[in-house]
Amino acid sequence: MIANLALMHARLNQIVVDCRDPRGLVRFWAALLGGDPVDRARGWSHVEPPGGPRLAFQPVAEDKTVKNRLHLDIEVGAIEPAVSHALRLGATRVGATVTDDQGSFQVMADPEGNEFCFVCDQGEKAGS
Repeated sequence: MIANLALMHARLNQIVVDCRDPRGLVRFWAALLGGDPVDRARGWSHVEPPGGPRLAFQPVAEDKTVKNRLHLDIEVGAIEPAVSHALRLGATRVGATVTDDQGSFQVMADPEGNEFCFVCDQGEKAGS
């Protein structure tokens, strides 16, 4: 019973991304979200963006080959300026911007192909 109570109060500590180049990928995410890239022992790197959990990057030998089972949604005030900034940093756009009753989102891929989305609520303009 005590172990179950401890699990009810679990806290997200960090999100870990498998990648080929942790040193390079952490710099992309630090430039996108803020925070200082930190390179650690055994090839790991991480960044602690303001207002969010730590993103850690773990070295793996294989390339990404299929769609992510988990992705990050990054809230922005407007989709297109965020897309332009991410493209300059090395991201790629995946498909077109989608707008529905919840707002707008644009699927992106980081330099290693990991998908993430820029999202803004319906009160914001997708192309502002």
